[in-house]
Parts: sequence; structure tokens; C-alpha cells
Amino acid sequence: MKYPVIVVPFLKVSGMALFPFILVSKEKDRNNKVLIHHETIHMKQQAELLVIPFYLLYLINYLINLAKYREHNKAYLNIVFEREAYANERNFDYTKTRGLWFWRFYLTAKS
Repeated sequence: MKYPVIVVPFLKVSGMALFPFILVSKEKDRNNKVLIHHETIHMKQQAELLVIPFYLLYLINYLINLAKYREHNKAYLNIVFEREAYANERNFDYTKTRGLWFWRFYLTAKS
């Protein structure tokens, strides 16, 4: 499924999945296949968790990681949903073959 991509110039990050839209900060990122695929993986995660629980789990996971790592970037990169998306953002067949709740295989944090 294709999701609408919207350019939001004031966005502080390159891309963001805000169901049912993919937001990008620059017009050129509309054609960034890796970024769009990364955000599409987040869309799958959001849909399978019925959107609101995804955002709650994402925030809780981030806060736990922040307490553990005491560093924003490390906390962010160890969010289970980000780990799945980064690991598979260049595998353009992943969203076609990905099973339900595959993010659970990324629960074990990196150091």
C-alpha cells in the first residue's frame, strides 16, 4: 500500500510516519526510497498495533532506553520499532514478506 507523502518544511527530522501519512522535511525526500521505505515499515507497525498503542509503546520504549543509556541518540536507535525499520529499510521486499508483529524480534537491545 502506498501512503500519502507530505512535505512539512518545519519538521525537525528527515521523515516521520504519522498514520496514515508519511511526512518529510524536504521536497527531494519524496523520492528517497530508503527513507520512504523506513517510514512505510513504521506504518505497518502502527497499523498492526491500532495506531495509538504504537505511539504509547514507542514513547515508553524511548523513555526506558533514555534512562538506560542516558543519551538521546542511543535511546532512539534502540527503540524496538526503529531497530526493525533501520535493519530492513534497504530491503524493499521486506514489507511484502514481513509477518505480524515482527518488531518483537528486535526486543533485545544493542549496547
